[in-house]
Amino acid sequence: MERVENLIPMVVFARVVETLSFTEAALSLGMSKSSVSRDIAALEKRIGAMLLKRTTRKIEITELGLSYYQHCFRILNELRASERFIKEYYEEPTGTIKILAPVTFGKQYIVPALNSYLDRNLMANVDLDLSDKEVDIKDGAYDLAITISQDTPTHEHTKFLCSIHWGLYATPQCIATMKPILTPKDLPSHNYILFRGVARTVSLTFRKEKQKVSIDVPSRFRSNNSVALVNMALSGLGIAYLPNYIAREHVAAGNLSRILPGWQMDEYKVWLLSKSKSTITSGIKRFSDELQQRISSTESKENR
Repeated sequence: MERVENLIPMVVFARVVETLSFTEAALSLGMSKSSVSRDIAALEKRIGAMLLKRTTRKIEITELGLSYYQHCFRILNELRASERFIKEYYEEPTGTIKILAPVTFGKQYIVPALNSYLDRNLMANVDLDLSDKEVDIKDGAYDLAITISQDTPTHEHTKFLCSIHWGLYATPQCIATMKPILTPKDLPSHNYILFRGVARTVSLTFRKEKQKVSIDVPSRFRSNNSVALVNMALSGLGIAYLPNYIAREHVAAGNLSRILPGWQMDEYKVWLLSKSKSTITSGIKRFSDELQQRISSTESKENR
């Protein structure tokens, strides 16, 4: 059975080693000097060996004590870290968070989450850069970066936010003028509005159960901005290849319809990158939680 009664004496011993003083260790731990002496004596009794040599002038650490201190230090360090975590969690966020996010996803998700975060934390500030550029967050000026990719980022401090599924959408009026589209093979004869950028494609891939089909399609309009694509689709120009979060409200309003909904297309993942563990402040923690809750809530409504 684990000897949990040793934990407090181990922390006391670590402080005595660090201060080389029973008096200073007692003051830093909020204990009496006699309590520190009792804990050290009890610890040595349980171990069955001397950890400290005490004289009237100084304290010497035995060879066993030096080795044992390394284990005690880790416990003390974890205790300090847990206290810092609790303090920072309840501390009012101050200062500025610098965030980089893709333009369209940022407008759809990051801005509403930031609005809520700033409303709740009056001393906090945010510098948001909406851009589709790629940066190395470790060496850049940003505290947080939102990135969208099909692969998991190699950066150490990464948090998965959600998946983005792509599909084909057109207005009901546009679909009414087309020949029936029953399978991906029926697609090439139509006009397409395609994304140019991270998700660049001229060959659309479809998956259904064990089937996988790639179809080359022509495009009359290409853009690296999803809002431009959806606006073109709403004008009736053709079939747009769109991420689900962009098309969602237009589908709900009856302005767009999904084509071949039984087939899966590309899937991208959204990740939240933090610069480093040491730079994660209480403000960053709170905003990350706010963003995660907002995205989870949106996905739950969509899946009902």
